[in-house]
Amino acid sequence: MSNKIVVGLSGGVDSAVAALLLKRAGYEVVGLFMKNWEDDDDDAYCSTRQDLIDCAAVADVIGIELEAVNFAAEYKERVFSAFLAEYQAGRTPNPDVLCNAEIKFKAFLDHALALGAARIATGHYAGVREVREGPDAGRFELLKAADKGKDQSYFLHRLSQSQLSRAMFPLAQMQKTEVRGIAREAGLPVHAKKDSTGICFIGERPFREFLNRYLPHTPGPIRTPEGRLIGEHVGLAFYTIGQRKGIGIGGVKGGGAEGEAWYVAGKDMAKNELVVVSGHDHPLLQSMSLRVADLSWVSGSAPDTACALAAKTRYRQSDSPCRIVRMEGDLLELGFEQPQWAVTPGQSAVLYQGQVCLGGGVIQA
Repeated sequence: MSNKIVVGLSGGVDSAVAALLLKRAGYEVVGLFMKNWEDDDDDAYCSTRQDLIDCAAVADVIGIELEAVNFAAEYKERVFSAFLAEYQAGRTPNPDVLCNAEIKFKAFLDHALALGAARIATGHYAGVREVREGPDAGRFELLKAADKGKDQSYFLHRLSQSQLSRAMFPLAQMQKTEVRGIAREAGLPVHAKKDSTGICFIGERPFREFLNRYLPHTPGPIRTPEGRLIGEHVGLAFYTIGQRKGIGIGGVKGGGAEGEAWYVAGKDMAKNELVVVSGHDHPLLQSMSLRVADLSWVSGSAPDTACALAAKTRYRQSDSPCRIVRMEGDLLELGFEQPQWAVTPGQSAVLYQGQVCLGGGVIQA
């Protein structure tokens, strides 16, 4: 097998250290910078140009080649169009999940293989392990990272076995503080660079301002579950379940205890109505079950319904024990031991068995 590994360099410290570790381990490392967005890359919020400059500086220090590839057309077709369609339908998608499956581990992987590489590597905090014996010998498992606060297996759950078998995650057993320490000692110019946050093509710009460019917005009523009219929304696409800030009804007294905040609890697309409730613990924000569609099993097959499982219904959440109530074709119903707060259609529900990520799907209304 070829000793060449293509590392996806983003301009951040994680991917830089991943490349450095592989170079030190004796691999023939090539850095690849992916440009996935170009609609407004001269905008004040876009960091693409600086990120490429940082990648070049990192490659120079490590002593590896750097190639820049434009995947903007693929990104727009496979990720951004789906992102807009979901928002227009009133759901809240997670484009990072789709980006990993369609761009970073598909378009990027295909390009790397064409360059003669055996595998690709990224700075994701996750692990991969081949099962060596037993009935599942030859399968690959997606694992949680050692740094539980940084674990990104949630975003990788849609990878196929073929994609996972070609992936390397050099930071799997490392803590973020350790990664920054290695970068500093090696003289990497990005050792103190701030982590990027949010969706890659939006960057740090105001989210509503960005969506305004692409989605029509039809104002409509904001009501309580009892039908009380308390305000007007700017367009259902601009709100998400569990949202507290930016609803625009801060001065309206709630229906619960004095001073309780308003939260988005639902959307009636047919009536163009936004439903809000008063108080974080309102029953309409609590769910003991949920339905999932568009299933994808990174483990290679659907889990045994009798297995002890846990799930995340959003990224920044602890695993919650659950069971499979029903699984038919591309639909799955999960039941939980504890109520799940603000379950959001369009987000991913991801299943785990211990440290192993099994896969998941998209939460339905």
